[in-house]
Order: sequence, then C-alpha cells, then structure tokens
Amino acid sequence: MARRIDYSARFPHPPERVYEALADPDHWEARMTEMRKYSENHVREFTVSESGIALVLHHVLPRSDLPEIARTVIKKDMVITRKETYGPFTDRATGTYQASIPGGPGSLTGTMELFGDDHGATLRTTSEAKVHIPFVGGKLEELILTNLVDVFRTEAAITADWLTGR
Repeated sequence: MARRIDYSARFPHPPERVYEALADPDHWEARMTEMRKYSENHVREFTVSESGIALVLHHVLPRSDLPEIARTVIKKDMVITRKETYGPFTDRATGTYQASIPGGPGSLTGTMELFGDDHGATLRTTSEAKVHIPFVGGKLEELILTNLVDVFRTEAAITADWLTGR
C-alpha cells in the first residue's frame, strides 16, 4: 500500500521569479553546493527549452547515515537519482518527479505545481512512496516521506535565499 504526503513551499516572490530560478543553472549549482553539507549532491543533466525544464539530480547518502530500518534493506551507500520536469510557465507551471534507487524495493514519485498566491508564490509537491517489503514497507514509506519533507523544506529555503540575493 502506498503512502502520500503534500508539501507546500511558500515564497515571498512572484511565481515568475521562482520559475526563472528553476530555469537557471546557477540556482541549481547554489542549491547543490548547500545540499552538499548533508550528502554528496550534483546535477547530472539540465535542459531548458520551450517545453519547459528537465533535470536529473544525483544524491548519495552514506549507508552509515541511514536509519537502522533502512540499513536492513540497503546494503551499500544509497544512491538516489531524482528526475524532475516542469512544463512551461503561463500563469502557473506543473511538473513531475521520480526518484529511484538501484535495486531499491519501491518507488517515489510526485507532482509539482507552481502558482501565485496573496503573498507571492507556492510550489506544492504531492509525493507518493511505495515500498514492496512485507511488514516493514509501511514504516519505510513513512520514513521516506518524512525525510523527503525535510529535503523539500531545505531546498525551498535555499531557493528563497537565492532569490532574495538577486
């Protein structure tokens, strides 16, 4: 059984500016530089075209940093590949993401929507985790989603700081 969670990042900037940040390779490099404080991170692919934004992020979490329940399943450092796409911005932009772990026993997918609100912009992410392991799957799904919200919160703070500095 899959578990879902929603997370909304709010920015005191218009959605057009947030989208411009998402389309700027300097923003992604600044984000990866900050995220390297927590684990190995880098942008593997990045393209911007009339059809939107596409990128592939690479995260490596040392096995020793994983919770004990995760170490029962993951026998080496956890390598996460996250693919994100955002459509073109009109009055809003929508996107999708998927994260994969080689040999991982499940999936993590989601949708994103960037839109304006009374205070600036909101980037709403809806995520779904599925782990196909009897007895511990649900606990791992909860752990994944809880940690994912922490990642999204950190990434949003980096983006907000980056926009404020521009």
